[in-house]
Amino acid sequence: MMKTLSSGNCTLSVPAKNSYRMVVLGASRVGKSSIVSRFLNGRFEDQYTPTIEDFHRKVYNIRGDMYQLDILDTSGNHPFPAMRRLSILTGDVFVLVFSLDNRESFDEVKRLQKQILEVKSCLKNKTKETADLPMVICGNKNDHGELYRKVRSEEAEKLVSSDENCAYFEVSAKKNTNVDEMFYVLFSMAKLPHEMSPALHRKISVQYGDTFHQKSFRMRRVKEMDAYGMISPFARRPSVKSDLKYIKSKVLREGQAREREKCTIQ
Repeated sequence: MMKTLSSGNCTLSVPAKNSYRMVVLGASRVGKSSIVSRFLNGRFEDQYTPTIEDFHRKVYNIRGDMYQLDILDTSGNHPFPAMRRLSILTGDVFVLVFSLDNRESFDEVKRLQKQILEVKSCLKNKTKETADLPMVICGNKNDHGELYRKVRSEEAEKLVSSDENCAYFEVSAKKNTNVDEMFYVLFSMAKLPHEMSPALHRKISVQYGDTFHQKSFRMRRVKEMDAYGMISPFARRPSVKSDLKYIKSKVLREGQAREREKCTIQ
């Protein structure tokens, strides 16, 4: 199955198996959107603007294979608990962010980690999945110094100590400290190409989107040149109906796979 999307004048086809969603969660004012901005365009915005929910999409060509990463930057206020649960259900990889100078934001990350594990466990019980759950817990604002620290590193590291698919990083979105390394480890845990990390691919603007086109002359050069990434400027968050269909199809698909497996074994 292929997903078709448009970027500029180019229509791109991404295999469904190469399409992923990264969900960024955490309390308000901890720097979630700043980390996403660093990931997408390497910039940091000093001005704070409360996030309701932002959706971004990045498309990659990595050694000739197409990948799509949807990024859901969620609200810290979570006024709609059902929407948060839906975001968790459709997520493939997770970034949980707290501020090192805010104890309450760390407590919120602990609650979020527990909720993600519970929601995903419920889905796994229905699909009988054995897939891992890649997650990074991110202590932001380490540039503020030890004087303002309210959360000790040892406390945060305890949250990830028993899960090899969960890692802890202390970062600074403002100074761009450890951000690339964090995403590199996250994608490695998810068994995604490490070239999806911000520092490991060449960034292409949308006017050169035909570089990704399978039939273009430029495409032959892309295959030789390793990894390219492009932000899709017209991406819109899938509707609730689409997300529910996705979850339903996943449950049905896994169920059919189990039936085929039983027949093979017999």
